[in-house]
Amino acid sequence: MAELTGCPWFVAIGASGGEGLEDIKTVLRALPSSLNAVVLIVLHRPWDKPSHLVEVLGRASKMPVCVAQEGERFTAGWAYVGEPADHLTLAASTFGQLVDDPHRLHRNRTVDLLFRSVAAHGGSRIIGVVLSGSLDDGSRGLAAINKAGGLSMVLTPGRPPRHGMPENAIDYDGPIDLIGSPLEIAQALCVAVQQSASEVGGVGRKPPFPQRLAGTDA
Repeated sequence: MAELTGCPWFVAIGASGGEGLEDIKTVLRALPSSLNAVVLIVLHRPWDKPSHLVEVLGRASKMPVCVAQEGERFTAGWAYVGEPADHLTLAASTFGQLVDDPHRLHRNRTVDLLFRSVAAHGGSRIIGVVLSGSLDDGSRGLAAINKAGGLSMVLTPGRPPRHGMPENAIDYDGPIDLIGSPLEIAQALCVAVQQSASEVGGVGRKPPFPQRLAGTDA
């Protein structure tokens, strides 16, 4: 893996179910191991069963995938997941924090939990990505990332729309920077990270996307 320098981006990805898993795998396949970004992934899973998510994603990913540890300092060029009952969040600086939830207080709000932590602690180089899933987890957290100056990306809703995670994220609050396929989202992630590395004073400015707001009436 290439040596990565400079302040990394934080890319937070949320999804649910089998379709969401396939979306995540597609995104990871398209991200280079040299990407100067920490990738944080939440996938809704049964909380009381063993998980093989690391192995499944690792087979699809160019960058290494691991289970985050409490207080671990995240490394650019790596993807991190939490255990099903330990919810992945970002704490101050680049350190991880796991939220133990034996009584399932957060239930299906674990994507929002991650996104809000990234908005609070990730600085100006933050991206939230909502992929396939049911209900509306991620909508509020994505709005928080947008308000913090980060980029928001959402999977193109299916036909006919089922009003799941992508649809609710689009409808909730604020503009979406990119609506596209998992591959288009991965390509946009690379553009954002690489463009910031080549621009002087680019920190804190949103890169322009040709497909900005594609698929919306805005």
